[in-house]
Amino acid sequence: MSRYCLTIEYDGTPFTGWQVQARGESIQGMLERAFHAFCGETVSVRGAGRTDAGVHALGQVAHVALSKDWEPFRVREAVNFHLKPAPIVILDCALAAPDFDARFSATRRHYLYRILTRRAPPALDRDRVWWLNHALDVDAMHEAAKALVGRHDFTTFRASQCQAKSPLRTLDRLDVSRSGDEIHVEASARSFLHNQVRSMVGTLKLVGEGRWTRRQVEEALAARDRTRCGAVAPPSGLYLVRVDYDAPSGLASGPATEVAEDDG
Repeated sequence: MSRYCLTIEYDGTPFTGWQVQARGESIQGMLERAFHAFCGETVSVRGAGRTDAGVHALGQVAHVALSKDWEPFRVREAVNFHLKPAPIVILDCALAAPDFDARFSATRRHYLYRILTRRAPPALDRDRVWWLNHALDVDAMHEAAKALVGRHDFTTFRASQCQAKSPLRTLDRLDVSRSGDEIHVEASARSFLHNQVRSMVGTLKLVGEGRWTRRQVEEALAARDRTRCGAVAPPSGLYLVRVDYDAPSGLASGPATEVAEDDG
């Protein structure tokens, strides 16, 4: 039996999220059916991050085990054929170590949140950005974001239904910058709580509007109270950009000490 590491891109708009749900179409479900159409096997495709409904991916990573040894190139091409016309594509497929786990072997996850700030609504990027028809103070947002970097109890910034055993997380990076009409919020950590990125973005938006200060962000974090968080940003602007491992393409592995929760 061979294990494969998959790098996947998708538009999350039409899906209920990554994970198979009782109702609705999921990205995981589409992939598993495409594998069955390719090789006749009933497989489980396990992702590094269980992105929520409407959240996108530029570099989601998943693993799958197949009883027959296939060339990775053939796996990628055949599964992509059977995925059509769904907005899901396997960018890369590589052989992985037998104990590689896309979720537990990950050492860092990188997210991007896109905010479009202009009077006109998006035409090409509808459902792919958070559109605001007014300006935001990017410098103030970036300064306030620094208060969230480091190891903290992120109870304030996680969903009420988050199933993580501990709210403690180490946020390695939270940068806010401008790119034309867009504001980009980039977050990196070994693992995230459910809705953590979107919760932080929603709070930083209040700072950008001049309604909150960095001090208020610090106080909200210290409160460890979900009701102290700003409104959660919509899923449309969030992207899972990349997942890091100890070796490229998942060729080496080792279980992580922290478990990644779904983010979105």
